[in-house]
Parts: sequence; structure tokens; C-alpha cells
Amino acid sequence: MSAGALALAVAPTAASAPAAPAAQPAAFDQRAFRDAMGGFASGVTIITTHGPDGPVGFTCQSFTSISVDPPLISFSISRTSKSLAALRAHGRVVVNFLSAPQQALSGQFARSGTDKWAGVTWSPSEVNGAPTLDDVTGWVAGEIVQEIEAGDHLILLVAVAGISTDRRRPPLLFFRGAYRELASPPDEGVVGVR
Repeated sequence: MSAGALALAVAPTAASAPAAPAAQPAAFDQRAFRDAMGGFASGVTIITTHGPDGPVGFTCQSFTSISVDPPLISFSISRTSKSLAALRAHGRVVVNFLSAPQQALSGQFARSGTDKWAGVTWSPSEVNGAPTLDDVTGWVAGEIVQEIEAGDHLILLVAVAGISTDRRRPPLLFFRGAYRELASPPDEGVVGVR
């Protein structure tokens, strides 16, 4: 081995160099936090279940896939949501992925104190009976298996029992406080219930 190679091999790395003092994070308020989180583009979902008086649902952006084996997803809900009691009582949910033309539906399910289901076409999931909305890009059906406390929200962990996707439909997106759409067309094809 040459001296140059040896010198290179023992030269200090960034990991072994003395660390610079950590910068103190800037203070921020709730508005600044919301604005920063708005910089993350997300899909828009409507979570559905059944309540004592019929179907229940709400718009939700805080959704994610957690695990493939076993298949798990999660979503969060405000501790003060009127839908929480129905979710806890029924336990079975469908996460409906909204398509680009469903912006009005997203707004309809985001409001409290109105008839969210007026004019909405849906059918019970073959997997768990919870409502699947028509014309969505897809859905995931399952059962709530765990509730995790997280500040002013709860994170609900769901064991997935069935899925469906329609690749022909473009998704509805939300970014920086506004609805958005993809610039390119979606792939062709439909994948059925599994």
C-alpha cells in the first residue's frame, strides 16, 4: 500500500471530526407549524364507518401505510371529532382515496354539523361493510387494532383486510393550503378487491 493511500485511509472523516455546536431551533407558533407542514403534499382521504344512525365519515390527510407484513395503515383524528365515538364503537373502517374531481366531496366531509352524506353514492365494502365511496382512486378496508395518544389527536392503527384501486382515476392532492392535481395522466388499469 502506498503512503498516499495510507494517509487517505486514516484521514479524519466528518463523523470523527469535532462536531460544531448545535444551532438552537427557532421558536415558532401554531400558524408557522401549520404552514411548514403544508409544504408536504399529500393525498386526500375520507375515512368511513357506521354509526348508530347510519354512515359516518370525515376528510383526513393524516394517513399513511405502516407495514406490508402484516399489512397495516394508520390515520389520525382529533380528540374532539364527532366521528370518534362511531369509529370506536364499530371498529371497522374504509379509507377512501379521493380522485381529482372529488374536491367538493372533500369539503363536504370536512365540515361539521351538516349532512355529509347528502347526494353521496356509496356501497358497503365486501370486506367489512364500512362505506366505500363511488369514483375514488381506491380504498383500504380494515379493523382498528390500536389507538395511540398523540397530543391533540389520536393515531388509529388499522389491520388491512382488503384493498381496491382504480389506476385510471387521477388523485386529489393537497399542498400549501390548496387542492392540486397531477400534471400527467394516470396509468391505465383497474385492480379489483383483494
